[in-house]
Amino acid sequence: MLLMAIGWLVVIGAVAAGMWRLLKHRRRAGDPALDALRERYARGEISREEFENRRRDLIAPYLPR
Repeated sequence: MLLMAIGWLVVIGAVAAGMWRLLKHRRRAGDPALDALRERYARGEISREEFENRRRDLIAPYLPR
């Protein structure tokens, strides 16, 4: 009985670790277009107004309607 409980804890822990790793990886991936826009803004190539306009254009398809 104790071994069965330990086995279930191992299975649950493995699933939780896998989900955590997957979510961590997805957050790091990011959007390449938005990352490039942020880099241009950080280098001073575009103004804040232009950055905000382009950022809104990039995220608009993902906003709920």
